[in-house]
Amino acid sequence: MLARRFLYIIAGLILLILIAGIGWSLFQEQLFRLAFVPNSAFDVRAAGAAPDYRRAASWLSRPDLTNDPARWTPPGETRTAEPPTVAVFYVPPTTFFAKSSWNGPVDNSDSRRWLRVFASSEASAFNRIGIIWAPRYRSAGLGAFLAPGTDSAKAIDLAYQDVRQAFDAFIGQIPAAQPIILAGHSQGTLHLMRLMRERVTGKPVANRIVAAYLIGWPISIDADIPALGLSACATPRQTRCILSWQSFAEPAEPKLIRELFEQSPGLTGKPRRGTTMLCINPLTGTPATADALPAANLGSLVPSADFMAMELKPGMIPARCDPSGVLLIGEPPKGFDNYVMPGNNYHVFDYALFWGNIRADAEARARAFLTR
Repeated sequence: MLARRFLYIIAGLILLILIAGIGWSLFQEQLFRLAFVPNSAFDVRAAGAAPDYRRAASWLSRPDLTNDPARWTPPGETRTAEPPTVAVFYVPPTTFFAKSSWNGPVDNSDSRRWLRVFASSEASAFNRIGIIWAPRYRSAGLGAFLAPGTDSAKAIDLAYQDVRQAFDAFIGQIPAAQPIILAGHSQGTLHLMRLMRERVTGKPVANRIVAAYLIGWPISIDADIPALGLSACATPRQTRCILSWQSFAEPAEPKLIRELFEQSPGLTGKPRRGTTMLCINPLTGTPATADALPAANLGSLVPSADFMAMELKPGMIPARCDPSGVLLIGEPPKGFDNYVMPGNNYHVFDYALFWGNIRADAEARARAFLTR
């Protein structure tokens, strides 16, 4: 009798797991929105006070900070010991995931933790060629990107205003002729795209841009690139060009990205619908669709379960751009199981998967720029 009850319990648990798995498979997009989209209307007061970028406390990374996560390097790597030749303006991705408000205050403890994680795993790729400047800003929450509408637009615009203020402060504090690398991820890339159109394109500062690493946000080759003032990178040592990719394991389902991509016109005013997303293979520095094998990967940052430690491992992950503009990385890679988004989207790891190659790519482009 006890054995039979035990079997019934096990069978029931298996059934519940199957039901949960089927439910997640069918309704993951709706569940995502339910978990992260605020129930209240946008209220600027909930975002807290605007950062003052004259103060060091408003920056995550800059030259005079001693506890700067962007200066982290994995064992065996070194950062620049020379006077910096390039200034890097890095805009972090979304770091606010609560549904309590549409934007995260800069003093939010969870956001600050994630900022340090992303500075270590992303911005650090550039610390061999210069000093990184990275602003703290009132990040639009994840929910703003899951429910397009007036509230979302206001949240994203508020975050952008902070980034623009930070960029103006950055330009005012670096040498007048110093070369610049722009780098962003996800929401950070979205803000950099608008920033480039408003503050860079057609202005003298455009001649100082070594390259723009606009990672983790869909960019239309036809509807966005012409408004950004730089061309897409075509060769590994090309300068004054744009790199972009979005990482998906196979089988890939980029439906959510495609919806995000097509819901608004491009920066040129032309529709993005029906256009191709920019994909530069981080293993080759070119837009070619041919496979780059794992041997070409100079090192992936494999995180611990809590993201508080990372190990650099070369030769793990391949990459190829598919015709639609998605970067495919083969089967789901080991060690990157947490934080995979719907559709086999490895968005969180866009930098970490290719950290060693980004580092080498930036160094090669900076050297070519300085030689020119």
